Amino acid sequence: MAEAGYEAIIVTVEDHVATLTLNRPDAMNAFNAQLTREFIDACAGFNQDPDVRVVIVTGAGEKAFSAGLDLKERAAEQVSFIEKRASRVRPGIATMHKALAAVDRPTIAAIHGWCLGGGLEISLACDLRIAATNAKIGLTEIRRGIMPGAGGSQRLSRLVGRGHAMKIALTGEPIDAAEAYRIGLVNEVVEPADLLPAAHRLAATILKGAPVSARFIKEAINKGLDLSLEEGLRLEADLAILLGQTEDSKEGPRSFVEKRPPVWQGK
Repeated sequence: MAEAGYEAIIVTVEDHVATLTLNRPDAMNAFNAQLTREFIDACAGFNQDPDVRVVIVTGAGEKAFSAGLDLKERAAEQVSFIEKRASRVRPGIATMHKALAAVDRPTIAAIHGWCLGGGLEISLACDLRIAATNAKIGLTEIRRGIMPGAGGSQRLSRLVGRGHAMKIALTGEPIDAAEAYRIGLVNEVVEPADLLPAAHRLAATILKGAPVSARFIKEAINKGLDLSLEEGLRLEADLAILLGQTEDSKEGPRSFVEKRPPVWQGK
């Protein structure tokens, strides 16, 4: 079912899976101010919708997941650099990558065609990434006299390691899907026609598990990366104890004993 009210993105929710499609195909789904506002609003809405258990992010058209920042709009903007920096670093969510990273349900990027700059940064803010064989992925900011400013230098290095991140960011040279898979940037590579079906298959597999379990597992892994092992183990233990108080934690063992599929309540 389509969600109304957006123009630069399309949001649909079906069978507990929300699909957010960047909808500026004539501009290779580059981010302008309108798309950014709508994207942030949609991400906030996912956290408030109990029907949404997995989110898929993709791009409209055949050419690109997203080419990143709309450079034509960037060249014409009048906002001071001081205010621009302040909007990115002040508390709260004012950027797309922070809004997406703040979604507390599992998120999947379905990448095809060009996925550059901010487009890659959006995919890095997702939990999982599937790439079509025609994907070209990179951080090209250095070739425009700028640098990754929406998490690229931080999330990429945490995901693939310092050496691979340095090469991608310093050369500005896009890599193909096979190389992205080799270095661990994407979880799976499929033919372009199978991209969204593959993302939905992955979502369906996640949906077999309890929704609160998925949210707590995501929290444990993401927050644990910024903690010492001892602190991470404490976080894991605390979340596991909290999860044990939910109805779904009782339904899982009960359904196993009764030899039937579990009926998750999300509580």
